[in-house]
Amino acid sequence: MNLSKDLMAASSTPLVLGIIAEGETYGYEIVKRVEELSGGVLSWTDGMMYPLLHRLEKQGYLQANWHIAETGRKRKYYAITPSGRQFLTVQQQQWQVINQTLNRVWDEMKDFNQWSNNDGFQPA
Repeated sequence: MNLSKDLMAASSTPLVLGIIAEGETYGYEIVKRVEELSGGVLSWTDGMMYPLLHRLEKQGYLQANWHIAETGRKRKYYAITPSGRQFLTVQQQQWQVINQTLNRVWDEMKDFNQWSNNDGFQPA
């Protein structure tokens, strides 16, 4: 399934902040976690992930620190800041409103389709 770029862009910030809120992590781990959480439907690239991480860091929602991995390689780890947690809380509330509203619309569509016997739009 190909998700629209607009939907991906809108959901990327709360997804990343939510994942980082689980604990300090680095870019590749975030990409893998998104893929895991979506059942393989969402597949992000480095070109999408790192600009987002840098923007969130610049906005003060993330704090970055360099660590040396077991392999000896330097990795930039990200942790959520207190203002990042506050922003994530607001994002959660907003997404819950959107989700509830969409579910209501789709539930009403099901109800309408059950009694209408009209499988599609037919112009007058």
